Amino acid sequence: MTEFSIFDYLYRDASNYKSWGSLLLEGRATETELEQLRAQLNCDEFFIAEQVGIPPLYAELWKFSDGPTEDDHVWHTFHELRQAEAEEITGEPWGRVSELIARFKSVNKWDEQLSPNWDI
Repeated sequence: MTEFSIFDYLYRDASNYKSWGSLLLEGRATETELEQLRAQLNCDEFFIAEQVGIPPLYAELWKFSDGPTEDDHVWHTFHELRQAEAEEITGEPWGRVSELIARFKSVNKWDEQLSPNWDI
């Protein structure tokens, strides 16, 4: 039976408004893979979604502010990578756990200019 995982993350602007996101992933992360992912994060929690090909979440907040504001920035926050519950296994997986880990491991330096918020 195929195992699935959930990558939970969020975008929190400077006013602490939040937008949450989750990716359904095929496979189950090992403790080593989780450590490898965490080692790539800026300040142990932040990443630039565009750089690892994860859907950015800030546009959800723009619905309430009619677009970007001075509170927007480039960073998304990693919450957890966990085993999926049965009811969460719906639709097509975004990819495999190993693919997500490989994308994070490929980052040598986070490039803020990849986000449309970098010069706000």
